[in-house]
Amino acid sequence: MIKILFICHGNICRSPMAEYILKDMVKKRHLEDRFCIASVATSREEIGNDVHRGTRRKLAEEGIACPSRQARQVTKADYADFDYLLIMDENNRRNLLRILGGDPEHKIHGMLDWSERPREIADPWYTGNFDITYDDIVEGCETFLRHLKENGELYI
Repeated sequence: MIKILFICHGNICRSPMAEYILKDMVKKRHLEDRFCIASVATSREEIGNDVHRGTRRKLAEEGIACPSRQARQVTKADYADFDYLLIMDENNRRNLLRILGGDPEHKIHGMLDWSERPREIADPWYTGNFDITYDDIVEGCETFLRHLKENGELYI
């Protein structure tokens, strides 16, 4: 089983969007039993809060399920429990490394590291543009799945 943890600042916009997009992708490919997918925050600001209404609205537009949930902060135990920790931006990386104390197993990657145009995922909390964030996360999930296949970790 491949265990993926998406990480953003508050765990209400980008990381749950990525969680639900990838869950939808693997479900449509009949691969749910091969994945464990979750999301967390680096900050404590939104702990206990549900998914942001903009994320919820965009996922609904795309026909992607977005069940209620509560934001939570990443823990050191998450590092041991997950194979890939996929961050949305470099601020997430800095905060994550501070919380974890390092990345000795090289599990931390940018969401778009395997894209032809690696870049950060803009935070719609500040930009207000959930469409661009959605498109970038879809690209990140698709290229991540391709990476897993090319790396021999996923057989489709």
